[in-house]
Amino acid sequence: MEIRVLGPLVAQLGRTSVVPSAAKPRQVLALLALHPGRVVTVSALLDELWGDAPPRTAPATLQTYVRQLRRMLGEAMDPAGVRGPKDILCTRYGGYALDVAAAVDATEFHRLCGAGQTALREGSALEAAGLLHRALALWRGPALADVQIGRALEVEALRLEETRLSALDGRIEADLRLGRHAALLGELTALAAQHPLHETVHAQLMLALYRCGRPSHALSAYQRLRRSLIRELALEPSSRLQRLQQSILGADPGLEPPEQTSPSAATARGTGRLLGASA
Repeated sequence: MEIRVLGPLVAQLGRTSVVPSAAKPRQVLALLALHPGRVVTVSALLDELWGDAPPRTAPATLQTYVRQLRRMLGEAMDPAGVRGPKDILCTRYGGYALDVAAAVDATEFHRLCGAGQTALREGSALEAAGLLHRALALWRGPALADVQIGRALEVEALRLEETRLSALDGRIEADLRLGRHAALLGELTALAAQHPLHETVHAQLMLALYRCGRPSHALSAYQRLRRSLIRELALEPSSRLQRLQQSILGADPGLEPPEQTSPSAATARGTGRLLGASA
C-alpha cells in the first residue's frame, strides 16, 4: 500500500485509490497513515474527529468509518491474496492500526533532509543544495492539503511544515554559499512577505540584496523586520541580525559572494558566520 502525505492525501493499492471521499473517514485514514504499524487509540480518533464535543453515537460512528475503509481496501485487493482488509486495517486493544509502510514521500523527505543538513554542516554546499532541492521537490502542496484537520492532524501537519521550512532555510543557505544570490531574490522576497517575523529568511534576503549591489534595499529589509518585531512582539532583532546590518553599513568584505567559477570555494567560505544556523 503506497501512502503520500506531502500534499493531498494519496493511499492506493496497486493503482486503485483507497482514499474515501467523505471528510471524516478520510481523517481516520490520514491519522492512521501517519502512525503506521502503531495503535491509534479510539479516544485519540474520537478527539481528532469531534474534539471536545463528540456526539453520543461517536464510538459507533467511528466503527462505521472503519468498516467503510475496510470495504474500500477489500475492493482494491487481490481476492486471491493472503492478506485481507482486516490484516491491513487491524483492530488492536484500545484502538486501530494500519499495517503498512510509512508514507513514502515523508520517509524520503526526511532521509534527504538529514543527508542535506549533514552535508551543509560539513561544508559541502553543492551536495547539500542538490539533496535539499530534491527533498523539497517531493512536496505537492501543504501536507494533507485535502484532509479536514482536527487537533491531532494539526500537530502532525505543523511538524511536517516546520521540517519543510528548516529544509528550505538550509537549501537557500547552500545556494547562497554557491553564489546563486541573484536567482534567489524573487523567492526570498516572497518568503519574507509570507513570514514577516522570520529572522533567517530576512537575513538571507539582506545578504542576497547586498550581493546584488542593492545595499539600501538590504537595509530597508532590516527595517521592515525590525518594525514587525517591535509591533508584534515588542522585541528588537537578534544580535545576529544587528551584526549583519552593521556589516552591510560597513561594506564588510566578508559579505562578498564566493567565486562562482569554483563551487568548491563555496564549501570553504559559506555564509554561516554571517547568518548563523538555519532556524
